[in-house]
Parts: sequence; C-alpha cells; structure tokens
Amino acid sequence: MRIATWNVNSITARLPRLLAWLESSGTDVLCVQETKCTEEQFPADALRELGYESAVHATGRWNGVAILSRVGLDDVVKGLPGGPAYEGVQEPRAISATCGAARVWSVYVPNGREVAHDHYAYKLRWLEALSEAVAEDAAGDRPFAVMGDYNIAPTDDDVWDTAAFEGLTHVTAPERAALAALRERGLSDVVPRPLKYDHPFTYWDYRQLCFPKNRGMRIDLVYGNAAFAGAVKDGYVDREERKGKGASDHAPVVVDLDT
Repeated sequence: MRIATWNVNSITARLPRLLAWLESSGTDVLCVQETKCTEEQFPADALRELGYESAVHATGRWNGVAILSRVGLDDVVKGLPGGPAYEGVQEPRAISATCGAARVWSVYVPNGREVAHDHYAYKLRWLEALSEAVAEDAAGDRPFAVMGDYNIAPTDDDVWDTAAFEGLTHVTAPERAALAALRERGLSDVVPRPLKYDHPFTYWDYRQLCFPKNRGMRIDLVYGNAAFAGAVKDGYVDREERKGKGASDHAPVVVDLDT
C-alpha cells in the first residue's frame, strides 16, 4: 500500500497537477490539507473517475482536510474530538478514516502565527487535544498514522538555517514538546529519504527563491504506531512536485507499506 500526505495549498488551483500525480505515482491513499474550498466545491467527481473515494471536512477559506482512497474508505470521523475552537469556530483541521488495512488521520495543525499571538496558544491546545484523541488507535495493533502539515519542524536539522528562525514559531520548545507528547502515545516519526540534498525538506516558501536555494523545512510529517512503522518499506519526499508553474509550496511525502 502506498500512502501519502500533501498540503496542496488549494485543491482547485492544484487539481490538474493532483490528478496527474495520482495517476503517475500509484498512490492508494492520500491525506490532503489546505483544500481552501467548501465540501460542495470539492472535486469528488473528478477524483472518482480515477477510482478514488473522498472524505472531506472543509468550509472554505484557508483550511480544509480530506482523505482520498482507492482501497476503501470507512468509519470516517470529521473534526478533532475534544478539539478547541478559535474565535468561537471549530476549524476543519482533522479527518480520519479506515482505508484497507490501515487507519489514517489527515491533519492541518494551526500555524501559530507569532509566539505572543493567541493563535500560538490555540496551536498548543489543539496539539494536546490531538494527542488525547489518537491515544487508543496509537496503542492498537492495526497500522495507524497521523499524517499532515504539522507546522512544526521536529529538530534543528529540519530547517535550512536555525538562525533564520530565531524567536519564530515552528521551532519553539513548547511546539516540539507537544510533538514529543504525541510520539509518547506510541507513535514514531517515519522520516522519508530526500531525493536531493541531505535533508528531506517538505516545504519551501514561494518568496526569495527558497526552493531553488533549498531553503526549506520538514513540517509535513508521518507519525505511525508500531504496526505502521514496522510495515514501512520506503518513504520519500517527491520534491519534483514542488517544481514548475502552479506548484504548491509543499511537496508530497510518500510512504510504502507491506501490509
């Protein structure tokens, strides 16, 4: 089974590239983040023509998550159970489903904006709720993974230059402690191999030629339980999908399992 996660940064803008990538990559299950559309606007028909069922949790604007599967899509749960609201709104940042032999979550963790911002405190509360919500599945015998855009680089090696992030979100000790607490539920970081350079970055800003200069971050993560991690045969960042006109600022992270 080939499972992947990809922040597409608008599924409408990225649809031609997404459809072509699904056809060429042989992906069985794709966790999608930042759909930037409503559920009614989601291109389920176009995906169905390729053999993919869609589970979508989206309200438009800049959030929205989905799971695409051609190996089954059952027991769908929309939203983060027990998750916090931001400015009175439960944002569409999590969705989970059983796809064949595995259960997966697609998550789009809040950005946090600035350390002093209330969105940063919201981010930490959201991660605490995520840790609680996945505990049972993480401890189970079925392959299980929480995949998506975490908006956190787990270590200093996961950013192109630590000095460039001094005092900024994505690299702070509380954020990394929240990731550690999530791993303590029985999850491990399935680190993909880079197809170029030394580090498997997954995100490069559109500005300042960050991609050609490889000024990136590894913030799109796959956290799997023991059954999932034990089944992993390969994993890589498909940085080719970050190239060219109309690309997302994130690249897909692909994981191959022997289930």
